[in-house]
Amino acid sequence: MAVKKPSFEQAMGRLEEIVGLLERGECGLDQSLKLFEEGAKLAGQCEELLGKAEQKVTLLLADDREVPFEGEGE
Repeated sequence: MAVKKPSFEQAMGRLEEIVGLLERGECGLDQSLKLFEEGAKLAGQCEELLGKAEQKVTLLLADDREVPFEGEGE
């Protein structure tokens, strides 16, 4: 069974939690390393999602067809 990756927003929220925990310095070395590893994976997932979003925006901007906004032409 495949594990579902978190959404961009979920990943960013967890990254903020991890940063907060690490900044407080209350975790031991082992726990800090585990949090750092989790954060690095989440950051990679966020980078991948942002790259896909950027590609989509680039394609949309490159599309020279005019797409009317809702409400136009009424």
